[in-house]
Amino acid sequence: MIEEIGIVTSTDGTTAHVNVPKKSTCEGCTAGACTAGEQSMEIVAFNKAGAEAGQKVKVLIQSSAYMKGTMIIYGIPALAMVLGAVFGKEFMPELFTGTDPDILSAIFGFGFMCLSFVGVKIWSNLKADKTESRPVIEEIIS
Repeated sequence: MIEEIGIVTSTDGTTAHVNVPKKSTCEGCTAGACTAGEQSMEIVAFNKAGAEAGQKVKVLIQSSAYMKGTMIIYGIPALAMVLGAVFGKEFMPELFTGTDPDILSAIFGFGFMCLSFVGVKIWSNLKADKTESRPVIEEIIS
């Protein structure tokens, strides 16, 4: 479980924007739940505690959801690129006679990777409303 302490900047229905101090671990983060600033990060979290703007809160992020998201964001496009490259090199020269198989491999590899980004984006939008995959404001500190 990843725990952050921050200040609520605004609320919107069941979500709240929480400003938390930026840490060195934020540099390689791929969770997509934050917006980077110079000295702080803004997290959009499920407002379970009913916090209001200006309150100091504790935000919890499931580490398993973070790891799963990281694997999906990086793993699926990488796998799609490899599969597309193999598909382009092995099966497409029959349809595109006279074309270099390496060029077909590159085209299909990058094409499959781009399609996988679209699929990952659709998946992330479907999962956006689930609390197990989002940061949650667990308690109001002051």
